[in-house]
Amino acid sequence: MNIKFIILLLLAFSINLLMGQEILSGLQFNESVKKEYTKTKLENVDYYLSAEENEALHLPFFDDFSTSKIYPNEAKWADMDVFINTDFSFRPTNIGVATFDAIDQTGAIYENADWVAFQADYLTTNSIRLDSIFTPVTRELTPEDSLYLSFFYQPQGMGDSPDPWDTLLLELRRPTGDTIFSHYDSIVVNIEYYLESENDTIFPGDTLWSPQPGCNPNLYLINYNTLTIANQWVTVLCDSLMEPEYAWDVVWKVQGMELSEFQEETGKNFVQVMVPIIDTSYFYDSFQFRFRNYASITKETEPSWRNNVDHWNVDYVYLNHSRDQADTTYRKLVFSERPPSFLKNYEVMPYRQYKADAPINTLKPDINMYMANLDKVGHNTKYMYRFEQVNGNYSKQYNGGSCNLPPFFSYGFQNCDIGCGAAHACPPTYAFNFDFDNDTASYIIKHYISDSSEANILVDSAIYGQGFYNYFAYDDGTPEFGYGLKPAGAKLGYKFTLSIPDTIYGVQMYFNKTLNNVNENYYFDLLVYRDNNGIPGEIIIRQEGLKPKWNDGLYKFYSYIFDEPLVLSGDFYVGWEQFEAVSLNIGFDTHLNSSHSIFYNVGNVWYQSNEEGSLMIRPIIGSVGGELIFGTNEQSASQKKIKLYPNPTNNSFKVELLGISNPELAEIEVFNLYGASVLKQSGIKGNFDVSRFAKGIYIVKIIDGSRLFNSKLLVR
Repeated sequence: MNIKFIILLLLAFSINLLMGQEILSGLQFNESVKKEYTKTKLENVDYYLSAEENEALHLPFFDDFSTSKIYPNEAKWADMDVFINTDFSFRPTNIGVATFDAIDQTGAIYENADWVAFQADYLTTNSIRLDSIFTPVTRELTPEDSLYLSFFYQPQGMGDSPDPWDTLLLELRRPTGDTIFSHYDSIVVNIEYYLESENDTIFPGDTLWSPQPGCNPNLYLINYNTLTIANQWVTVLCDSLMEPEYAWDVVWKVQGMELSEFQEETGKNFVQVMVPIIDTSYFYDSFQFRFRNYASITKETEPSWRNNVDHWNVDYVYLNHSRDQADTTYRKLVFSERPPSFLKNYEVMPYRQYKADAPINTLKPDINMYMANLDKVGHNTKYMYRFEQVNGNYSKQYNGGSCNLPPFFSYGFQNCDIGCGAAHACPPTYAFNFDFDNDTASYIIKHYISDSSEANILVDSAIYGQGFYNYFAYDDGTPEFGYGLKPAGAKLGYKFTLSIPDTIYGVQMYFNKTLNNVNENYYFDLLVYRDNNGIPGEIIIRQEGLKPKWNDGLYKFYSYIFDEPLVLSGDFYVGWEQFEAVSLNIGFDTHLNSSHSIFYNVGNVWYQSNEEGSLMIRPIIGSVGGELIFGTNEQSASQKKIKLYPNPTNNSFKVELLGISNPELAEIEVFNLYGASVLKQSGIKGNFDVSRFAKGIYIVKIIDGSRLFNSKLLVR
């Protein structure tokens, strides 16, 4: 019995140990909000006026958050707390939601954040005229006009689930009938008004009579030193000002839960709430309503693990008269989610790697489009997409024809059953072009859905940018979480696959900023592994003693360049080894699940990740190019045919003059992998001495008039 008990105890301990190695933490800063807030301050923008300063809105009031970005639309909303985005919701009513969390309008966790639930975000309307209706004729608005406020909500979404005590509330504002003190009115008066002679003196506490009619003359001058000098100004208090008192009534609230529990209970991703407004106290000329949430952060004492939590998503807020409890549909055709990548395994991959294995192994045969008919009746719809090459002439168009789209609230999204539904909801992909020899390429893919009637007034569109750059990326460039490992000594390996052999120059990494940037103090070694039967094997590159770093700008990755680039083939892994039991807090994107490619090592054993999502780690493949050295110019194949020989070299090289029309006038410049120019001259005949160059990869750039030629040189 004792042996069995010990075995069970060790087994339980081992399970708990493994469960604790990977940790997802919420963001401590929202980079999008932080950048927008900084921008408004630099531009000296008073982003929002008070509700009283804004002209009161007329009914109907509606916002689906599809047109505003980062902050709510200032024409409709009176505060800046919530985050307008397309990242944190799961299958929303349409693209764009308002997300409530524990981050304030500056992009940082609230200063009063605690593990005990605290008041976090507000979303408050500007004043709304509920005293009158103005169309088709002006008349009084009353409870008999059947006024309803509706909205959709969702806990967690793609973010963190709110705890049961982390609630979302809706409140309505009404006047109480009382007045309360607001502030003292005052005027500024020149001291000469009170000085009858040159020898007069005003002392603190003296009574000053206001020259302005209506001001109380018996208020005292407070907190001024003795005044005797002419042309000085003093502030004289007038009457105290009173204002109407308002109360906020909680008319709806919901407790936090996980999205999976919410879906199980309701059978939906978003639930619509209908709130009747029948109390006559709300029918006045400056009515407001607001949403707000309570949040609580983790008890973690280690700063690198403290994080943003408790996400709620709100969408399709609608207030109007002449509605009823069953008025839950909208005459709209919508895309629910932003469009997906055409690539089978990645969001981005190098163009050369795409071409080597396209289209069967690099492109999806079809994509999933989530489109919905929010109306109460079916619509015969048309769907199409078109993509165009940026700075190029290549384009393709897919026409999905017409298909009946039944109401969403009865049948859900357009499905992929055989027939016309598949042509809309699961359209086939088209291959991108192969007819030019470039390191990079990009395309804009535009999707359209519309009613097929001649009026064609129901239309929606969605756009995706398909990129082929000098890196592989599973992620979409925006983190919803931070990813970390425990304990000290843990390793990570992230799998990528090359279609043909190519060179790895370094790794781009996006680290979330943490409280006081504590994670910038933690060291790690950057690693590249060979494949070992589906798990990381031999370490072939180790860049030692690195720390998390950031580039300026929104979600800018930092590039760690290797001392010695290496040619790889097939499967390989990039990752790190850490030396403390802290979170490096690498960005974690929840939109594409690449957990099958994420491996972590504790106790010299590799485990596949249990976290569904993608790390924001991108190996740099094929060419450093881009921001590291110089902009990429698209050239025809004939323009790029230059040859360096011998290559590799240990002392000098020559340029073979293929496609160079003016070798005497052409300019040559050589860059190292850090972007520094190490050789530059006019004329490209003869030998170029590199005997004093450090070993490694160099980029040779040749300009012949308006044409640009690039090539790589290996110095041994």
